Amino acid sequence: MKADPGLFGPQSVTWQMHGDPMMWVAGVRALYLQALHPRAVRGVTQNSDFRRDAWGRLLRTADFVGTSTYGTTEAAEKAGARVRRIHRLLSATDPDTGERYGVDEPALLLWVHCAEIDSYLHVLRRSGYPLTDAAADRYLAEHRAGARLVGLDPGTVPGDRAAMRAYFEKVRPELAAGPEAREVDDFLRRPPVHPLLVPARALLWQRVAHLAYASLPPYAHELYGRRAPRPEVVTRQLRVTGALLRGVPARLRWQLPPKYVLRAMARLGPEARPDPFKVGR
Repeated sequence: MKADPGLFGPQSVTWQMHGDPMMWVAGVRALYLQALHPRAVRGVTQNSDFRRDAWGRLLRTADFVGTSTYGTTEAAEKAGARVRRIHRLLSATDPDTGERYGVDEPALLLWVHCAEIDSYLHVLRRSGYPLTDAAADRYLAEHRAGARLVGLDPGTVPGDRAAMRAYFEKVRPELAAGPEAREVDDFLRRPPVHPLLVPARALLWQRVAHLAYASLPPYAHELYGRRAPRPEVVTRQLRVTGALLRGVPARLRWQLPPKYVLRAMARLGPEARPDPFKVGR
């Protein structure tokens, strides 16, 4: 019996891209961007102790992305069902109006999805990942399937770069750096760690957070009120970081638990190995 290729499959753009180490920088950028939607970020801060569980939240997001990309179809569907079940149980309150609303409102799910997928695409391309415009559009179209997992109607999700640009232009008036966004920003700049890890935080994490913040669109920098280096400087930093991280052998990088890529290759064979050069084939 033929092995299950999963939701996207080894020939998809998603399969190739999500094995890239710059996905971690992109994930932090997504958090910065997502926090600028006041209704969406309240769903996080009002339903958890964000500062104490932020690492757990980041790892759970990474697990969902890894499972939905490289897991079996059944594993991806189960991960999506778990996310939808949790969202159905959660709500948040607007402090200005007293309105109580569910965190699974389609508009909020769409914002979280678009901020995440746009960040993955933006950071990887800007850091030197070889992706044509046509492949970028394919990537966005593929993630209509991922949006379905979290409860969105795929037909409402931007499926190419033009639609994604139009979506962000439409939603920009709703964005603001409120107190919840400041809380996320503060955590990402100085996450609490064991005292022995403070030097590592300064050496590694703060560089990742700085790069992720710097790669945000200019309107996000304006809302947060912190300037970023010139765009050409940010692009150069992203490309240097991407080259350094991609210089680490992929087999070594993929050994980190829970080994999504290696497990997928064991299931489907060595030809399922993610490779950026497959994108243009």
